[in-house]
Amino acid sequence: MFKTVFNKQRPMKFTHFSRKPYALFACLGREVLVGTLSVATLTYAKAEGISTDVDKANPDSLIRQGETLGEVDITATRAPLAQSRQARMVTVLNREEIQAAPVQSVNDLLKYAVGVDVRQRGAIGAQTDVSIRGGNDEQITLLLNGINICDPQTGHNAFDFPVDISDIERIEVLEGPAGRVYGTSSLLGAINIVTRKPNATSIDAHVEGGSYGYLSLGARGAWGGSRWGQSLSGTFTRSDGYTRNKAGQLNTDYSTAKGFYQGQYLDDNVRVNWHAGASAKNFGSSTFYSPKFDNQFEHTFKTFTALQAETRQGAVHLKPSIYWNHQYDRFELLRGDESKVPFNYHRTDIYGANINAWFDWTLGRTALGAELRNEDLVSTNLGNALSHSRHIHGSSRDYVKGLNRTNVQFVLEHNVVTGPLTVSAGLVAAKNSGADMNMRVYPGIDASVRLGKGWSLFASYNSSLRMPSFTELFYSVGGHKADPNLKPEELRAVEGGLRYAADGISAKASVFHNHYTHLIDWIDDGTKDDDGYVVWKSVNYGKINALGVEAMTEFDFRKLLPEQHVLRRLNVSYCFINQDQHAGEGIHSLYALEYLKSKVVTTLGLNLWRQLTLDVSYRFQHRKGHYNDLQGELHSYGSYGILDANLAWTAPHYTVYLKGNNLLDRDYVDVGNVPQPGTWVMGGVSIKW
Repeated sequence: MFKTVFNKQRPMKFTHFSRKPYALFACLGREVLVGTLSVATLTYAKAEGISTDVDKANPDSLIRQGETLGEVDITATRAPLAQSRQARMVTVLNREEIQAAPVQSVNDLLKYAVGVDVRQRGAIGAQTDVSIRGGNDEQITLLLNGINICDPQTGHNAFDFPVDISDIERIEVLEGPAGRVYGTSSLLGAINIVTRKPNATSIDAHVEGGSYGYLSLGARGAWGGSRWGQSLSGTFTRSDGYTRNKAGQLNTDYSTAKGFYQGQYLDDNVRVNWHAGASAKNFGSSTFYSPKFDNQFEHTFKTFTALQAETRQGAVHLKPSIYWNHQYDRFELLRGDESKVPFNYHRTDIYGANINAWFDWTLGRTALGAELRNEDLVSTNLGNALSHSRHIHGSSRDYVKGLNRTNVQFVLEHNVVTGPLTVSAGLVAAKNSGADMNMRVYPGIDASVRLGKGWSLFASYNSSLRMPSFTELFYSVGGHKADPNLKPEELRAVEGGLRYAADGISAKASVFHNHYTHLIDWIDDGTKDDDGYVVWKSVNYGKINALGVEAMTEFDFRKLLPEQHVLRRLNVSYCFINQDQHAGEGIHSLYALEYLKSKVVTTLGLNLWRQLTLDVSYRFQHRKGHYNDLQGELHSYGSYGILDANLAWTAPHYTVYLKGNNLLDRDYVDVGNVPQPGTWVMGGVSIKW
């Protein structure tokens, strides 16, 4: 095992490798011995983004966990565990999949996650309601690098975040209640956007254009060393839109500008990350909120700042963070005309601080956490009357209403990894000043067991709650009547399934059951306003049970059939949900009973010739529910299928691509009375140095 080395030479250090036969190794003119890390070294080595989960109390577990080395840690528990050790249904969209997808926004990208429902208003992600497993857009937590960026005013604009697709390293979708991981607002799951870290110096730029006056351009610069790293990116996107109002004017036009800065510091003892970003968006809202008015308009402006730290040495690992999210919204029912209908102005500030800690001991890995989050709203029409009005910058009006609430929560979790078994159990305790409630406790437990090479069984029980949004509590204009006394929603969910991953094949299947209480919904019970139009009321709808099945199979042909060079990958996914709640006589539900009943997603990646690739995606979905048009005629959502494709030539320093969406030119709606665009084609080029 040990070899005596004579004629010792001065050690040589080289930082660049090449696949060429005349590379550095061949040019040295001597024998080169390349060392490997021993198992003992792996106990202490920690590569960023790489799982090194090791049971130090049981060295034999190093062998059993060997296949987890090299996996990215994903956040489905409070303490880090590799993806193969997770006992939850987690979908990870990696950078390769993101770059190959025929999409222009994160909203579009999530359409290919089979458990996610993307109800789009307008194109290019102008406004999108994103939900998980039959829920609605208010019932998930959206995070940027693990920081909660949810909008407590409304979930409609939650995806106005400051990063472009080119900034993103991966997207993690955790399905099912995630209260003890991401906080109590994650009633049905969470979506975590993880950005690229500035580990090396680079410059990226892209420009693309296409149908309906679409144009997008952006750039990203990063500079970094062994300890410090920073990056700065900016993106501008616009489109004329694909529809016009009755007066012949554009009413789905769109423009947005984004800027994002992030930095990091890393040494042997601590890691510090920070980011600051802004997003400004203007978009024609067509008939987004009311079919009576086809010239609505909305402007949003949001800023996000956060500072995170993490210790890397010692028995106890600490991870504190603080953040501030500022959100501004102006809604115009009649675009540009405030004389007839006053504009709605809203400003929200969210301040948060949390600390997480975990440590290993004889009985496993224990995690503790606490979070304080304050949400402050001032508005022209949401909330209670303010004692002192506040001036609206750039307007002659004042904020006259508002609401302030504080959420406090504590988390306890314990993880046991022994042999083939992984168990994670814990609870979250929460109290919110905006509700008449004592501290409430929501427990959960996840378990998985490995059955052999690549096979594992998993099961879980989890519970959580969600506070009503400010809109659900107070929006009583434009054909809506809100209830300020709404109770928080609660959910209890069980799930069980089977997973396989080995030799270029990965598959998973699960069955889940969700039990909702105090479910919040907007309903039409037949009440009409003075003009004879429907009045939508926010209510605690009651109890609903949902039973669902989800399955996915993916083939990586580069591993299965390495001798062929055409097929890259094939993914087929399916999700089916059935709810037992039905609307009563004369009741029409806007969200609870309008859910995605079944969805099929298929993606195929091909290498056509040399560096020319083709990625084709097809999704078919059937939505339950109905909607009334302006004439009162009832329409069913029904089914539709959408075909998208991306043709790309990828060279070391540039990529040229042509993307097409809805290539079959299907007519469809995701939200009643808001038709979606037909075929949309765009082309572009991205350059990287």
